[in-house]
Amino acid sequence: MFDRFRGFALAIIAPVLLVGCAFSPGKFTSTLTILADRSFTFSYQGEVIAVDIAGQMAKGMGDAFKGMGEDDEDAADGKRKKTAASLIRAGWQDDDAAIDGDDADDAAEREAKFKAIAEALTKEAGYRSVTYKGDGVFVVDYQISGKLTHNFLWPYNLDAEVIFPFVVMELRGADMVRVKAPAFGDSESPGKGKSDDARSKLDGTFTLVTDGELVSQNNEDGAKLDGTRRTVTWKASPLTKDAPMAVVKVAPRP
Repeated sequence: MFDRFRGFALAIIAPVLLVGCAFSPGKFTSTLTILADRSFTFSYQGEVIAVDIAGQMAKGMGDAFKGMGEDDEDAADGKRKKTAASLIRAGWQDDDAAIDGDDADDAAEREAKFKAIAEALTKEAGYRSVTYKGDGVFVVDYQISGKLTHNFLWPYNLDAEVIFPFVVMELRGADMVRVKAPAFGDSESPGKGKSDDARSKLDGTFTLVTDGELVSQNNEDGAKLDGTRRTVTWKASPLTKDAPMAVVKVAPRP
């Protein structure tokens, strides 16, 4: 029965294990300017931390196996704390040599993949620099400008298999833009590309600047007026619960 359950569980999470890694913000400064004429500029300077979601899931599944059947001792010894590559190659078989050897191999493969991700991102418009510092930490300088004729999210890169965007702009109706930054808050919600370790490193500010009508926003400090523009600044930390959110009214679509 245990073997059937183990096979069923692997079948469920295998697609997730193959997705890649998620990114989480570390120490950063980010600004989004949305003007009434639908032009925008978005910038992010600071750390981006790769989160091994496959490893996190594997650890969680391994913990769930404790006390179940013949693998009790192996689970207690921590042999379920393998990365996604180990799980897929080993098929959760209890082969000591394969498991121990895979740890070092997986670490090398992971570092090589992160370096490749940095290279892939430098080819995308907006990335002025991407430096991989090791141990899953990237230092990014990103800025892009454009017109809001379609939805926008960042980061997203097919080659780098980047998922869980930090900031999303969604066009609503003829003249509304909804801004959400799920990675900069909502720390207790699952599926936001955070692990406990990555969450503890969250330290930054996200600022929205607009001369359009600020229909709504969820910062209790409200907006500050500077000439014709309103500014809202959110602080992101491990204690932040509410992810930044705002709705801005802009010129109707042409």
